[in-house]
Amino acid sequence: MTSSPLPGLSRLNAAAAPAAAALLHEVCSSTAWGAAVAARRPYERVEDLFAASDAAMAALTPADLREAMAGHPPIGRPTPGDATSAREQGGVAQDERAELLDLGLAYQERHGHVFLICATGATGAGIKAALEARIGNDEDTEREIVRTELGKINRIRLGRLAESAQEDPS
Repeated sequence: MTSSPLPGLSRLNAAAAPAAAALLHEVCSSTAWGAAVAARRPYERVEDLFAASDAAMAALTPADLREAMAGHPPIGRPTPGDATSAREQGGVAQDERAELLDLGLAYQERHGHVFLICATGATGAGIKAALEARIGNDEDTEREIVRTELGKINRIRLGRLAESAQEDPS
């Protein structure tokens, strides 16, 4: 059964290249990822958009991943005024944020980038356990975990974008 595309998916499909790039940049800060996803438009179904995202994610270089991670705030410190950041870290209680921020900064010192995890629906305790488990990972192992986590985040954000009738995908 083919139904009419979701409003945000229709908007992404119809957008001029600069507008599509801006919409996709709100999902993921990687220029390479955004260009790859935009190039495969139009999308009939959100599942096709997810498949394009997954393929683009798999192709990202370490530098592309660093660019994507740079768009994410540290765990425990959502970006003030950013509804997406606040929603994604919403499972972290206020009293857990300082400890997670300290652990995240130790992770960042070790790995050279923010700790990235799909925090949507996660608790502070779950994030803390993941941080403690991952801080000792070698660079290659951690890069692939980050790639997987970023892919999950992108799918959630793309789903919101595809369903949204507004310009703001958050």
